[in-house]
Amino acid sequence: SRIYHKLYRNNLCRGEWKNKRRPILINNWEATYFDFDEEKLIVGVIYSDKEVFEKAMKMLTDAFGETDGVCEEFSFSEEFSNYYDEELGGEGMRRIYSFKKTVDASRQAEIKELTNEFERILSVDGNRKINLDPGFINHGRLMLATTKEAGFRIPLADGIYTELTLFYARGGWHKLPWTYRDYQSERVQKFITEVRAEYLKQRKE
Repeated sequence: SRIYHKLYRNNLCRGEWKNKRRPILINNWEATYFDFDEEKLIVGVIYSDKEVFEKAMKMLTDAFGETDGVCEEFSFSEEFSNYYDEELGGEGMRRIYSFKKTVDASRQAEIKELTNEFERILSVDGNRKINLDPGFINHGRLMLATTKEAGFRIPLADGIYTELTLFYARGGWHKLPWTYRDYQSERVQKFITEVRAEYLKQRKE
């Protein structure tokens, strides 16, 4: 290969850089030209007080537009964990909403910070009265944004992380060792399958 390099340099190369050390060319056209595809936004809600829930939904729809789907409500406390009950002040009820308008996937940290602010506004004496967890669905995966650091989570910005919660392959959702138990359930996976189908439909329109 050295013989070929010498042949080209001495006989084919032209210009002032023929026998000089060449400057580095950084090829970044892909990074500056392409944007992330938009994805389907979902928000998981755990609440006990119906009035707080209604206020939170008004904040969410004001920020992200109308919803176009909701997972059947269930008791998070009874089916999975009573972890939130003391702070919420009662039994934690679970709903998951999808939003009609798709969002840029690069906004994960920004959206999580906003839902954190909604939680703070609705808190009482420093206790959260609602839990809001945004997620992002495309054709092949579900990502969840969080403030909790872990080895399998990817830092985004300002203390916000994201994790791959489920991936879609061979016609179904597949869990990972850290996937939350409710996202492993048949009820929730049925819902996010419907959200995925709506997302694919929107992409074709």
